[in-house]
Amino acid sequence: MTKPVAREPQRRNARSNRARILTTARRELGRNPDTTLEELARAAGVVRRTLFGHFPGRSALLEALAEEASETLREAMAHAAEASEPADRALAHFTLLMWPVGDRYRMLLALARHDLGAERVSEILAPARAEVTAILERGQRDGVFPAHLPPVALSAGLEAMIVALLEQVNTGALEDDGTRAAVATLIAAGVPERRAGAVVEAVAPAAFAQSVAAE
Repeated sequence: MTKPVAREPQRRNARSNRARILTTARRELGRNPDTTLEELARAAGVVRRTLFGHFPGRSALLEALAEEASETLREAMAHAAEASEPADRALAHFTLLMWPVGDRYRMLLALARHDLGAERVSEILAPARAEVTAILERGQRDGVFPAHLPPVALSAGLEAMIVALLEQVNTGALEDDGTRAAVATLIAAGVPERRAGAVVEAVAPAAFAQSVAAE
């Protein structure tokens, strides 16, 4: 009796194609949000049929990227600072951890609300929003941050600023490994500029090391 042909090489090839398509989509959509699926297929080095076999349409591709971003965000959050850390250090650490994730998926910021809807975007960002709000609440309670705004409102403002900075990176107007964004975040939260710079300088090595490990 003839043994069945092993399908594992085919499955590995399919996984490799899917990963290459997603990597290409992140890059090409970041350059041009109007890139078509046919153009993505060519850029990824696969035929149109292969791409559509994995992603039947644009919304399916963007949803796959959104789920990938959500998983990457959760993995990065696993390295967040302990609750025993001072709140300013915790916020700086968290911003530095999140910056590479935002940088990698910043093209979703331009596409997600239109193609996936605001609710899906909120679902992806909910864990990060909750973490930042908790840090701000603790910092205001401990006197590290001034209580000039409710934590949830301040968190929303900081998020909007980070999105704006990522968009500036996307246009080439800003170059940042996350340290400038982290300093700006602390200042916006109410930390004096000199203190903000010192805190970011202190926590950056560990945050960068954790980001590299997560990669």
